[in-house]
This record gives sequence, C-alpha cells and structure tokens, in this order.
Amino acid sequence: MPEIPEIQPVTAPDAIEARSLAIIDAETPEPRPFAGHQWTIVRRLIHTTADFEMLDLVRFSPDAVQAGLTALAGGATIVTDTEMARCAIPTRRLTPLHCSVRCLLNDPAVVAAAKAANGTRAAAAMDAALDTLQGPIIFAIGNAPTALLRLVKRLDAGAPAPSLVIGMPVGFVNAAESKALLMTRSDVPWISISGRKGGSALAGATVNALAILAGERKG
Repeated sequence: MPEIPEIQPVTAPDAIEARSLAIIDAETPEPRPFAGHQWTIVRRLIHTTADFEMLDLVRFSPDAVQAGLTALAGGATIVTDTEMARCAIPTRRLTPLHCSVRCLLNDPAVVAAAKAANGTRAAAAMDAALDTLQGPIIFAIGNAPTALLRLVKRLDAGAPAPSLVIGMPVGFVNAAESKALLMTRSDVPWISISGRKGGSALAGATVNALAILAGERKG
C-alpha cells in the first residue's frame, strides 16, 4: 500500500492559505522569473492550480500590473466572460475599492444578438460591454476564445482600449491562438498565459491578486 502522508494540523482558512503560499515560495527556486507584484500574481495562479508550470507560461505586457491597480483604484468594472469567473471574484475585495464585477452572458440583448449573428454569447457580451459600459474596464476572459478574439477585433476597428485585458481562455480550439494574438498588442495592457492552459478560475484569481494589492495600497 502507498504510504499515507502526514496530515498537517492546519484548519483555519487564513492559516491554510498562508501555509500554501509559503510552500510555493519554498518550492520555487531563486532566482525566480518574476518579482514584486508580478510574483504576487503568479504565486496566486500557482496556488489556484497547484501547477508550477505557470512559472513558464504567464506573460505580462509592460506596466500591466500598474494599469490594473490604477483601474481598480478608479472604481473599475470587471467584465467576465463566464458566470464562473464572476463568482471567482469575491465582492468583499471589490466593495472597498468601489469596483464591481459583471457578466453579460445571460443578458437578453446579448442572447438575441448572438442568435442573430449565429455566434457565441461570449463574443456578443464583449460587444455589449464595449458599447454600454463607462469608466475604467478590466476584461477577465478565462473560458471563451471567441470572447478574446471579438475583443481584439473590436480594438482593431477602433474601439476604446480597456484598462486591462486578462486573457486566459482555456482549451484546444483557438485558445492558444487567441492569447498569442493578444500578446502581440502594444495598445492595451494585458496579462495572459501562453498555450492551452487557462480557465475561469485563473482569470478570477488574477483579479483577486490585483484587488488584494490595490486594497493594501489603499491602506
């Protein structure tokens, strides 16, 4: 029989998280590929997935973290491509910053537009967000490559650039390609994950990490 590992007597939620982050720090050799706020975010993504390959896959555009922190300090609206990503971002971290999170996937107008275009609701939701929302916007895309591709297409057509794009769709059809396309852009700040990996939990975790940093900065 396989040896049963020793159970660590840690039960408090904050203590479990702190212990997890300490383990990640200890198991990531120096020099780390990320430092400062970037490491805070990447460590949170490793914590979310238990996947140290994030060290090789996460990418940041110049000043992406600062752009995200500035947007959150300015009361940003975070737009997600799925309800799962929306639920992964707790309001307790956004409310003190006067920020909100929205998913337009089930908005009746979005559903109708997607049906009329024979497209995905995720893509139509990007149109709705760009056309109706005001103020700083952070897009957190963790599931649908069609959402990220539509967002890039709208930027090419002259749509105002959002404050930050967290582009992390997961999967086998256009996921890696849509992220590679995002990472060629210099007109919008972005945080992304190279290749097929990603997901709503990772997009949400990135927003969470930024919100924690913004909350600490606010004091």
